[in-house]
Amino acid sequence: MWTTSVPWWEFILRGVVVYVFLLVFLRLTGKRQTGQFAPFDLVLLLILSNAVQNSMNAGDNSLVGGLISASTLIMCHMALAWLTFRHAWLERLVDGRPQVLVQHGQLDTALMRSELLSTRDLQAALRAGGCLDLHEVERATIETNGQITVVLKRRDSAPG
Repeated sequence: MWTTSVPWWEFILRGVVVYVFLLVFLRLTGKRQTGQFAPFDLVLLLILSNAVQNSMNAGDNSLVGGLISASTLIMCHMALAWLTFRHAWLERLVDGRPQVLVQHGQLDTALMRSELLSTRDLQAALRAGGCLDLHEVERATIETNGQITVVLKRRDSAPG
């Protein structure tokens, strides 16, 4: 329980490598993957965590090894949060940039394809934003967290 089969520093090195790999992998899969989990996305995440477990612990199931691995992941996360707060270029690299899906009622279908967004995903976001049709939309933006924000066109008030 208290003795490890590999040196303590190997847990740290393995944890950092796996953290960076998963960060890059999830960033490359697009915003939809992180912002709108469908059931199959959740299944992938659960299987992924199990798949990388052995690469992090080198087959060591000791309590100390698990605590070192968990601490490493938490420290990596805290370090990345601090670095992205301090450096805007790194934040853009890690989080990406918001992108406009709809501008003045015109849909950017190329962006929809590249972000793997279906028409149903967009329609759901539009309904959540209070509209039913693209012509009502001034701008719809896919944010860095994968959420879609919708700004409606101004409606002129009826003459009184």
